[in-house]
Amino acid sequence: MQVHRLRALSDNYIFLLHDPEQQQAAVVDPAEATPVRRCLQELGADLVAIFNTHHHSDHVGANHQLLQQFPAVCVYGGADDRGRIPRQQVFLQEGDRVEFAKRTAEVLFVPGHTRAHIAYYFPPTAEAETGELFCGDTLFAGGCGRLFEGTPTQMVASLSKLRDLPDRTRVWCAHEYTLKNLKFALTVDGNNPDILERFAAVKAARQQQQATVPSLLGVEKLTNPFLRWDQPALQAAVKGNSPVQTFGRLRGMKDRF
Repeated sequence: MQVHRLRALSDNYIFLLHDPEQQQAAVVDPAEATPVRRCLQELGADLVAIFNTHHHSDHVGANHQLLQQFPAVCVYGGADDRGRIPRQQVFLQEGDRVEFAKRTAEVLFVPGHTRAHIAYYFPPTAEAETGELFCGDTLFAGGCGRLFEGTPTQMVASLSKLRDLPDRTRVWCAHEYTLKNLKFALTVDGNNPDILERFAAVKAARQQQQATVPSLLGVEKLTNPFLRWDQPALQAAVKGNSPVQTFGRLRGMKDRF
């Protein structure tokens, strides 16, 4: 399974999964139809599935248009997003499985950003050393999503679920927010040498207009404050007495950053 990262809108990423053996494709969170169509044409592939993580318009905006061109496409999304994802046909819950290109993804229920958010995790295989995590707006490179419909308690549980995945998991998050996220991380964990090193690398990459997605989960565990709410130094920095309180204060600070 090959993953193609497509730019969309101002800072979104769409991920097109390609099965070169079958010349089939699936797309994760299609914000716009044009980049998807262009990639499909270049690959000579037929679109067979849309994997939505949540209902926000910058993740489902192209569902209708793609179904017009590819009427046999199957649209997947969370069970609790029923009625909110255009043309949704499959309603997924925690522990469900989806298959593409001879690989099976585990469905993770990760509410917080929205009440119905899900993620798709393809574990490593004998042929593929890294796992692939398509996490929408739950986890970002260096950050996490705002809490529009969920609570800090829910988001800590969701992020804990993602943090438990192997370090060699590639994190395909849906926005290019990494530089700003790391600028914030430095304000609360500025003595962390891993963050300092990563910030310098990301700053150089963005000056060259290079993408910083995917990230590796092992890197996130070392540098992303929203996966480090149980670290004493970070708890002290925000005066948090528990993981949930620490996370909640971090999220509030980031919202105002």
